Amino acid sequence: MSAQSRDRQAMLAEGGRSGPFGTLQRALRVLEAVDRHPSGATLAGLSRELSLPPATVRELVEVLETEGYLLCQDGDWVLGGAFAVLGQRNREQVLRARLDQQLTELRDELGAAVYFSRYHDGELSVEAVASAEHAPAVEEWVDFRATAHASAIGKCLLSQLDHDGRRDHLSRHPIARLTSRTITDPEQLMHRLERQPATVPVLDIQEYALGTVCAAVPVTAGRTVGCLAASMPVDNVHRLRAAAELLAERAAPLMLAMAV
Repeated sequence: MSAQSRDRQAMLAEGGRSGPFGTLQRALRVLEAVDRHPSGATLAGLSRELSLPPATVRELVEVLETEGYLLCQDGDWVLGGAFAVLGQRNREQVLRARLDQQLTELRDELGAAVYFSRYHDGELSVEAVASAEHAPAVEEWVDFRATAHASAIGKCLLSQLDHDGRRDHLSRHPIARLTSRTITDPEQLMHRLERQPATVPVLDIQEYALGTVCAAVPVTAGRTVGCLAASMPVDNVHRLRAAAELLAERAAPLMLAMAV
């Protein structure tokens, strides 16, 4: 075994990165291991090869099976049919359909509107929203692209940029007061963004719109700078932390779908 392989195994044995990023990392390693065994790999074999506990491997392969990336055949795990469409023209449609399904399921589980957003070409973009009568989306009363400083989605995306990237965005979208809770001091905002831990959800407590609270967690895969978010009426603010924890848990399968 090469030194690089030993280092990887040691990292995996220690659990790798924490949170959804660690889950994605380990899931990709499972896919790599299964790919090395075209005739099929057992859970016990994967556990030994990756130096991961059997329970962890079982949890990972079950998630990958749900997403179509693994298939169980007579007790052995092989690559699933999802890989067959990744190089086809309809790849984007397949991934979008999977994203919409995941957001809808999460909306119903949370009882709140759910959003997937990205930051690309210097702008914030809300790519998908799952809302319903019982889970209404926040009213976009001011363009989301111009109010990243005030929304959980915007702050989560900006926190993933480097210092210059944040400065550039704020130079093009000056900070404006939207509610009495909006941070309007650029230096205070920059300080908060720079100190925002990647594993801690970003919250918006009526900073963008009165009567609405929001939580967002990073979704970073490859070159994608994204986030998963949920909004709800301020009367449900006591549910926001639990919602944020569930968002963080669900971010890993979303990152996996985008990364492979």
